[in-house]
Amino acid sequence: MNTRIYAHAADLKGFSVKNCPSMPAPSGALMCAPDFYDISEIRNPYMAAGIGRVDKATARQQWEAVRAAFASLGKPVRLIDAAAGFEDMVFASAQTFTGLTTRMERVCMLSQMCHPARQGEVPLFERWFRQEGYQIVRLKDAAFRFEGMGDCLWHPGKRLLWGAHGFRSDPEVYEHVAQAFETPVVLLKLVNERFFYLDTCFCPLTPEAVLIYPPAFDPDSLELILRMFPIVLAADEREVSSKLPCCAGVVDSTAIIQKGAVTAARHIQAIGMKILEVDTSEFLKSGASVCGLRMHLY
Repeated sequence: MNTRIYAHAADLKGFSVKNCPSMPAPSGALMCAPDFYDISEIRNPYMAAGIGRVDKATARQQWEAVRAAFASLGKPVRLIDAAAGFEDMVFASAQTFTGLTTRMERVCMLSQMCHPARQGEVPLFERWFRQEGYQIVRLKDAAFRFEGMGDCLWHPGKRLLWGAHGFRSDPEVYEHVAQAFETPVVLLKLVNERFFYLDTCFCPLTPEAVLIYPPAFDPDSLELILRMFPIVLAADEREVSSKLPCCAGVVDSTAIIQKGAVTAARHIQAIGMKILEVDTSEFLKSGASVCGLRMHLY
């Protein structure tokens, strides 16, 4: 069982995606309705312009459209109850990280959030996953930070994780992540604060293809990505911040992506995938799109 951390291209000698065992796709998604969604403080560069400017009725409509999009692609959506006082709980990708062990055991690793305003969300998600029978795993060291699927993503169809550090998660946590999910982790460093989460600048599309925004990564990380993916699509600089196309949700051969991300959509279609456009403009105000609104279920 390989639980190694790959932080440099030189580490990859003898290792490739093809050699990684297969990994079942998620069976569904967990989402949280935007009942209490708002922007009352700045927690990332996108939020400054959105304070007090959330259109809650529109946010609800957009959230329902994302939910319907996943369901239409055969991924039923389960719901966790929204809780008063947690305006970011709608972004259900950050509080936990889920997956399967090599023995097909369902695991939920709990996040350790950076911002105090979000830390109270984690016990609510813990309770939900515990009731569903997931094995609950806590980080070994409370001093480190980890923000779930915001910074940690499965390689499509493979027992391989991509983990980021730089702004919200610490590199030290990935040894525990690798052990908990019995999988190797490719470690990437984020260097641009506008791309504070991995899911804002890195979207695995297929086992061979990924959509990225290259300036979000340090040189070692870019080299790792180029070595591991035969097809690397570059997001357009003009739309990468305004549309967050890398924060798409991928289901099989379809990418659910922000409406108007024209260049990214064209790139994705060029490799034979389908596009399903949705409008997440109210959530873009918080620096998130489709990927940030759901957690994988198994």
